[in-house]
Amino acid sequence: MYEQLKKSIGEKVALSTEEFELCKTFFIPKKIRKKQTLLLEGDVCTYNAFIEKGVLRSYTTDEKGHENVMQFAFEGWWITDLSSFLSGGNSTYTIEAIEDSELLLLTASARDALMNAIPIFERYQRLLLQNAYIALQARINGALTATAEEKYLKLITSNPDIAARIPQHMVASYLGLTPETLSRVRKQINLRK
Repeated sequence: MYEQLKKSIGEKVALSTEEFELCKTFFIPKKIRKKQTLLLEGDVCTYNAFIEKGVLRSYTTDEKGHENVMQFAFEGWWITDLSSFLSGGNSTYTIEAIEDSELLLLTASARDALMNAIPIFERYQRLLLQNAYIALQARINGALTATAEEKYLKLITSNPDIAARIPQHMVASYLGLTPETLSRVRKQINLRK
C-alpha cells in the first residue's frame, strides 16, 4: 500500500524519502468491499479518501429515488464531499465502492497537520484542487453543449477502462442519459466501426 499515493504526489511535487515516510503516518488505511459505503448523504464527511486500489463513485439520490452519479474515482484519485469535509456541514453525496477497494483516509485535522509538517504537501493539495476545478468546468460545459455521443466518446477516451469496470447504468447516470439512450449511442458508434 502507498504506491499509488507516492506516484500521485511525485507527479506534482518532490518529497524526500524521509518526508514521504512521515507523510504516510497521517493516513488511515481502510479496505472496503464492493457496494459498501464510505459516506452517506446527510452525514458529515470526515475523510478525504485516496484510492490505492479499486473504484468508487459519489452520487445523489433525487426525490424519485433515482441516483445521479457525480464522480467516479479510480486508483490514484481522491474522492470526498469537499464542501462537507471542509465546512463540517452535512454531505450532499453518498460515496460507495464499485469494486473491492483499498483506501488511504485523511481527516481534516490530519491534513492540516500534514501540511504543517511537510509544507510542500500544501502545494500538492492546491494543484489537485486546481485540476479538479478545471475538470468540473469542462464537465459542466460538456453537459450543457455536447451531444450524448460526444459526452460518451470523451468519457471513454479519457478513461479507456471505464466500460469494463463501471456498470452501464452508472455510466448513463454520470452522463445525464437514460440507460436506453446510452445503449443506442453505443450501438451507433459500433455500427460505424
